[in-house]
Amino acid sequence: FDDSKKQMILILELIEGGELFERVIDDDFVLTEKACAIFVRQICEGVDYMHSKNILHLDMKPENVLCTTRTGNRIKLIDFGLARFYEPGKKLQVLFGTPEFVAPEVVNFDKVGFQTDMWSVGVICYVLLSGLSPFMGNSELETMANVTRAEYDFDDESFDQISEEAKDFIAKLLLKDKDDRMTAAQGLNHPWLRKDKKRDDTQLDKKKLKRFVIRRRWQKMVNAFLALRRMGATISPSTP
Repeated sequence: FDDSKKQMILILELIEGGELFERVIDDDFVLTEKACAIFVRQICEGVDYMHSKNILHLDMKPENVLCTTRTGNRIKLIDFGLARFYEPGKKLQVLFGTPEFVAPEVVNFDKVGFQTDMWSVGVICYVLLSGLSPFMGNSELETMANVTRAEYDFDDESFDQISEEAKDFIAKLLLKDKDDRMTAAQGLNHPWLRKDKKRDDTQLDKKKLKRFVIRRRWQKMVNAFLALRRMGATISPSTP
């Protein structure tokens, strides 16, 4: 804040690497379970820091995970437009977010907490490893109904080469009762994310992940088009 001019000045960081999922589906990127664990660990580190400051993100999704450069593996979390300050013990309810990634308590308009973000981390991890969206339905209503049931599986062939530890990590996050889920700190201590853990470097098949990213691109374009139409309808002069 410039007190002499009574102006607020924002200094923003330029993040040039683009969205994480766009990066990993590139033909030049070799996606392995080890790489996924490195990315998910950083996500948990970011969430753990937010939560240490009593901040809930409440809109964790792939589009909000960016690579700092086009060649490195460092990532950052963005878009705090829906974030809320959270005081443990006080009731906080929200009814917004992206249907594929919101937790059951958001859909049910129940009390949210730190583990609400961790549900979304679990969904992101599931998609990153398999290219599949665990609760995706044929409509937003069907998707949200799937979320409230918290029913999913690892039966698809995409998980055949994924370790049991990775699946256990996801399973400890995608629990219907938020109080049963791991916190970010507990997630960082999970065996799958340990820095000294030796992991399989087998290359993962990215075909389904590419289809997921393409579908999300179309969704964003459609949403932008609908928003423009609504804006046009709002500002256009009414006809007599």
